[in-house]
Amino acid sequence: MSQESVPSLPRQFVAEVFGTFLLIFFGCGAVHAAVLTGAQSGLWQVAIVWGVAIMLAIYSVGGVSGAHINPAMTLAFAIWRGFPKSRVLPFIAAQLAGAMLAAGLLFVLFGPQLAAKEKEKLVTRGEPGSVVTAMCYGEYFPNPGGLAAGDEPYSVETHAKWRELASPTVAFLAEVFGTMILAFVVFALTDERNRGQPATGEAPIFIGLTVAVLISVIAPLTQACFNPARDFGPRLFARLAGWGEVALPGQDEWSWLTVYILAPILGAAVGGGLYEFVIRPAYSVSKGKSA
Repeated sequence: MSQESVPSLPRQFVAEVFGTFLLIFFGCGAVHAAVLTGAQSGLWQVAIVWGVAIMLAIYSVGGVSGAHINPAMTLAFAIWRGFPKSRVLPFIAAQLAGAMLAAGLLFVLFGPQLAAKEKEKLVTRGEPGSVVTAMCYGEYFPNPGGLAAGDEPYSVETHAKWRELASPTVAFLAEVFGTMILAFVVFALTDERNRGQPATGEAPIFIGLTVAVLISVIAPLTQACFNPARDFGPRLFARLAGWGEVALPGQDEWSWLTVYILAPILGAAVGGGLYEFVIRPAYSVSKGKSA
């Protein structure tokens, strides 16, 4: 893309807002539907909605902003693919704005269901038990979906036993490796030198499927973030909407930062670098093109 054909920053900003909004509205919307109404019968149903949401976002705004829709990917592109560093912060701001807007709309649409779930579980929003609804916005490890399921009241003892199933270290590693795989695949599928890349226009499908299969494996551990905007935007909204410290900082003082922001950033940087330095050099330079 020549310098003259690059869309203006305001247009790219709007595209990232809208693309991230689509991702969070459909993805977190599926989480709302599953947790609050039992609409999804299994993890794969939620995972594939996230995958389709990724596809729709990329197809909708990819031609304008590249559809980063993820601060970790924006930073990885800036490190390895020459994305202008002057646009990194505006892109991240747009992604957070889109995520918060989507969370706000879901809060309005599912307000009665959120209140009904809290009444069913005998919990008060803003107290520890309200993690059963806060999980629709921010993420927790291990996945507290089991606490929200069924009609029995929330139990402090059950929650304590549930927390023993995953440590901060395991959660951090899960997010690092999950995002590393995602970034590696994105870099591979968007490399014009990759002879194995999908046909023109099909890369978003495979990126979406990659997200879906990653969620199927990682979500029971951490709810599968891989995207700081996906977690922090809705988490911040939830804090402002009444969940308070249950939403932010969450289950402990630092996991929102280490597991759901730093781990995806590290994973994306490593995954992108792994492709750029280990795999990409193996492809011969096409005739008439430079690396």
